[in-house]
Amino acid sequence: MFQRTVFNNEQNYFRETVAKFVSKEVLPHHSLWEKEGIVPKEIWLKAGDLGILCPNIPKEYGGIGGDFRFNVIVIEELAKIGASGPGFAVHSDIVAPYLINYSSDSQKKEYLPKMVKGEIITAIAMTEPGTGSDLQNIKTKATVKENNIILNGSKTFITNGQNANLVLVVAKTDSTKKAKGISIVLCEDYRKGFEKGKNLKKIGMQAQDTSELFFHNVELPIENILGQSGQGFGQLMDELPQERLSIAVTAIAAAESALDWTISYTKERTAFNTKIIDFQNTKFTLAKLKSELSVARAYIDRCIFEHINNNFSAEDGAIAKLWCTELQFKVIDECLQLFGGYGYMQEYPIAKAFMDARVQRIYGGTSEIMKEIISRNL
Repeated sequence: MFQRTVFNNEQNYFRETVAKFVSKEVLPHHSLWEKEGIVPKEIWLKAGDLGILCPNIPKEYGGIGGDFRFNVIVIEELAKIGASGPGFAVHSDIVAPYLINYSSDSQKKEYLPKMVKGEIITAIAMTEPGTGSDLQNIKTKATVKENNIILNGSKTFITNGQNANLVLVVAKTDSTKKAKGISIVLCEDYRKGFEKGKNLKKIGMQAQDTSELFFHNVELPIENILGQSGQGFGQLMDELPQERLSIAVTAIAAAESALDWTISYTKERTAFNTKIIDFQNTKFTLAKLKSELSVARAYIDRCIFEHINNNFSAEDGAIAKLWCTELQFKVIDECLQLFGGYGYMQEYPIAKAFMDARVQRIYGGTSEIMKEIISRNL
């Protein structure tokens, strides 16, 4: 593969910091987190101390003022060890931009420094039990009443849901309208009427807490509407391309790691007195996967470059997510096959990678929704 040129020296030093953190603080404990279904909050504080959280937050609010490439590095280093937790990407890549771009000065001063330090963990609540990707028809309501908002409804499949201190809730502020009736509401975990449901059990991403959230007449100040009432759908459309690029980056990094594990395994494992890698089928399979990943890596690095230069559209995000998540699952599936029966054992990282990969084609917009977005510009 070509040497990657998308990162500068500062970012390469940052990668060293992240790699050391992942090796020391994540890898030794990840199996326990998978059993418990959650990552302890202490890990967030340790990451915050090293500047790993929300590197995109401006310096005036405690961040390092970095661009998306710093976020990419965190994603890639976690993917290298097959880590499904902690949920740094949701916190740093998805939630932080909403607060940076749309919150008031007082909200920025209140929340952003704490997010950088890991003192506040965040989540975004879009999905509802009956809506899935259909955001325009959500049922959660934020009724404006004088100087307050009354929030009612429920959300599901919310990443960081158990740990979250602050949740961005997508709600209807005007039920007579579709897209223009949607707002994003900030809901702190101490608010009366806000309840966290059970930590959901998933087939993959088992170290990542994922929850149901319930809002029963939660009273919030009117200032907790992010930006202006009715701007929520537009805010979502503006920020979803980065979310989908983040998922695509995860996909390629995870697939590359799976390929590395498989190459190492097939060099050690024998059958019929022959190393697995010496069989033509194995060599050809691995060669094909390496070729496909090399092309995808070049494409994703170009997407990262275009994104930091404000030249990355909703269609671009959909293409990146569709192609890379589909490729991720294909690569890991073929790699698992080369492990034979051991590939089906959860003690092997390839098995966990297989389970973790399945949701990639669902969250952030399903593959079918990505095709719909792309088809609009045909």
